[in-house]
Amino acid sequence: MQIFVNPQPDEWKKLCSRPLLDNAELEKGVRDIMDQVKLEGDSALKKLSLRYDGYEPDNLRVSDEEISESAERLDSRLKDAIKMAAGNIEVFHEVQKPGEVKINTMAGVTCTMRYLPIERVGLYIPGGTAPLFSTVLMLGIPARIAGCREVVMCTPPGKDGSIHPAILYAAHISNVTSVYRAGGAQAIAAMAWGTETIPEVDKIFGPGNQWVTMAKQIAASWGVAIDLPAGPSEVAVIADNTVPPSFVAADLLSQAEHGEDSQVILLTTDKDVIGRVEVETERLLNRLPRKDIAFKALKHCRVILFNDYDTLMDFSNFYAPEHLIIATGNYKELEGKVMNAGSVFLGNYTPESAGDYASGTNHTLPTNGFARAWSGVGTGAFMKRTSFQEITPGGIQALGPVIEFMAQAEELEAHRQAVKVRLDYLTNKKNETWDQSIH
Repeated sequence: MQIFVNPQPDEWKKLCSRPLLDNAELEKGVRDIMDQVKLEGDSALKKLSLRYDGYEPDNLRVSDEEISESAERLDSRLKDAIKMAAGNIEVFHEVQKPGEVKINTMAGVTCTMRYLPIERVGLYIPGGTAPLFSTVLMLGIPARIAGCREVVMCTPPGKDGSIHPAILYAAHISNVTSVYRAGGAQAIAAMAWGTETIPEVDKIFGPGNQWVTMAKQIAASWGVAIDLPAGPSEVAVIADNTVPPSFVAADLLSQAEHGEDSQVILLTTDKDVIGRVEVETERLLNRLPRKDIAFKALKHCRVILFNDYDTLMDFSNFYAPEHLIIATGNYKELEGKVMNAGSVFLGNYTPESAGDYASGTNHTLPTNGFARAWSGVGTGAFMKRTSFQEITPGGIQALGPVIEFMAQAEELEAHRQAVKVRLDYLTNKKNETWDQSIH
């Protein structure tokens, strides 16, 4: 771990830098894959699956029978755990569903804001070394709550063509519409542009490696919406001497084991915390099955000692971590100073893994400092705001002259005429009624 003591603000940008990737070479490789899928459809997906997953599927779509039978292949305790997590996620995301806003901005002018579901969404669920069935819940459940008509899911197959039963079970209880054997950048291309089997979607959600992330960015450049900018996972832990050092070490390692490019940061005002956490981190690291991955990730670990909490929180907000753990005696006070973070975990008994799995909050979060302006995925991410307005004859007569004057000032005559013809019609109609009344 690299230790820094009271860094000055002009050093913060360098300390907050994330691991860099050679995106130029990466982008070329991803574009080649996506172009193949765009031109050849299912045929390209099958060839690319053989190349990258070691299996060439006859049928890209996972059958309904395979999905429904997934429950029989799971340990009952895991099914119970998934159902409990699903229940908490549903409760938290149900209350997020926005309601209609309707108001008269002036007499005769009614403006309404309605939240409508995105009709067809695509979910990408990584398989590989860690089948992320929890992500199915995090994306599938809010999509259902939002009312999305079709929820398409892509996930890479194993070398025998199978999909992890926990992924299928989570898809089943989340009411995912269809599941396809497709992984990597090719799956993103399939959902972005459609193939003979996989439908084109309106918005793509889900995490993935650098190839998937780049593919989503390319899809976005072609007009397909994506959930948020994503990169390697990261956590910042604020700790003092009230938290057991093993808690902090475990939290740091839980992010480090995600991947070699994950980033973990420890912030404290107590120098004794640093030594104790280092000892525990080394002890726990040697027990991890993915210790080699975590060890490489820890090379990016930064430990920063500050003199006071005000400066520490300023740094934390500048860093804008994906996950922020505040494990201090005064965490309630520090909670109020948080401005930039994807998701915040308060107190000694709230590990980041609770949010990853089962507390109810969503684990699809902005990384790489994007928490300064982006939010994590919630029910609203599967909806779009649509405004409605209705103007009565009296309303257009009151507001029309204002619109005419503004349109004329902008030299947009057709805009002005769109109001004038209505005002003239209403004026003539009134005159006609008056004329009739005197004869």
